[in-house]
Amino acid sequence: MNHEVDAHEMIQAPSPAGPHTGYMPGFGNDFETEALPGALPQGMNSPQKCNYGLYGEQLSGTAFTAPSHQNERTWCYRIRPSVKHSHRYAKIDLPYWKSAPNVDPDVISLGQYRWDPVPHGTEGLTWLTGMRTMTTAGDVNTQVGMASHIYLVTDSMVDSYFYSADSELLVVPQKGRLRFATELGIIDIEPQEIAIIPRGLVYRVEVLDGPCRGFVCENYGQKFELPGRGPIGANCMANPRDFKAPVAAFEDRETPSTVTIKWCGQFHETKIGHSPLDVVAWHGNYTPVKYDLRTYCPVGAILFDHPDPSIFTVLTAPSGQPGTANIDFVLFRERWMVAEDTFRPPWYHKNIMSELMGNIYGQYDAKPQGFVPGGVSLHNMMLPHGPDRNAFEGASNADLGPEKLDNTMSFMFETRFPQHLTPFAANEAPLQDDYIDCWADIEKKFDGTPGKK
Repeated sequence: MNHEVDAHEMIQAPSPAGPHTGYMPGFGNDFETEALPGALPQGMNSPQKCNYGLYGEQLSGTAFTAPSHQNERTWCYRIRPSVKHSHRYAKIDLPYWKSAPNVDPDVISLGQYRWDPVPHGTEGLTWLTGMRTMTTAGDVNTQVGMASHIYLVTDSMVDSYFYSADSELLVVPQKGRLRFATELGIIDIEPQEIAIIPRGLVYRVEVLDGPCRGFVCENYGQKFELPGRGPIGANCMANPRDFKAPVAAFEDRETPSTVTIKWCGQFHETKIGHSPLDVVAWHGNYTPVKYDLRTYCPVGAILFDHPDPSIFTVLTAPSGQPGTANIDFVLFRERWMVAEDTFRPPWYHKNIMSELMGNIYGQYDAKPQGFVPGGVSLHNMMLPHGPDRNAFEGASNADLGPEKLDNTMSFMFETRFPQHLTPFAANEAPLQDDYIDCWADIEKKFDGTPGKK
């Protein structure tokens, strides 16, 4: 059967009823979906002959022998096996997309840094050419650590596809709307949503409403998972049902195409004669997902004191050391503040984690001035940080009635590894040279009088 489709059209499975048309709910679920009736084998994975002349192929996201609760794989039934989407490779250069280790002797990564939003220029940029790496941590070759990026996208990828053999990508839009046309289906995202694109999955990125800007956490290590809730119990924070996986969609299109692969920090491309997005049916638990950050239910103190920011973790990527993450993705969104006799903004601290923050919209309570939507800050490991003087004075002298912290959504990519600035972050991105001075006018208030506050 030959299904000729337009460059931006995919044949998609019938949409399930309900408000999330075109998606299936759940995180880590074992899904099954087909774009043509009977394309998905039942009761077995690898029949002698698949319906419609399809090829069966497994995409593994973990080792074959990973424990069953961690084992991830998806069986794909496709028009061509993926070996037909791969040919001889030629190395190419994407100079602004960097991988760890990336330690430039001329760049000082030790410090507290903040940047204004990276602006769009006049040049048309795709998902590949518009990626701007800000920091790297760990080592892509040993599969630990991460990189943080800003993406600037104005143009859709046309007959061009990409996958990363190095990492899964956590995408956080701040401006504009993007479509990820993947092997397993279509995901559309906009600001206040995120998407996770697994390692090894082929996709094309299209602009639905541009220009687009956002943030990417490139995870070299173990996959993102939902954090354990401990004594919080079964509910609140990010609930599995609010994650959405795509339904099957495919292209059967004969046209010269380019597939770009990121492998051990280098980029290579191969030329093929057709679209690689040809999975007609699939089942498994290794899949891209999207998540609406507006469904995140924060929890916090309701009497006194201030919990650690880890209480706001949406997703975590384990490191192998219990309780210490390779990456935490943390969300600071609207919430009620009710604690009595308590300094409510984040307290002054330094810790072993390196914290890169981004502002999606509104004001962040610890930095009401200067940290603007689209902006980024970095507080590296064991460097002190906290509220500026105005935030401290306001919180110290506030009338502590119930208060709605509104018009705010910021996030943090936090890692156990030091984050090293790239030359772009140090020299080209709009660095706020005076950020360190936001603490300069904090006053000495010490008074040795007993009982004095």
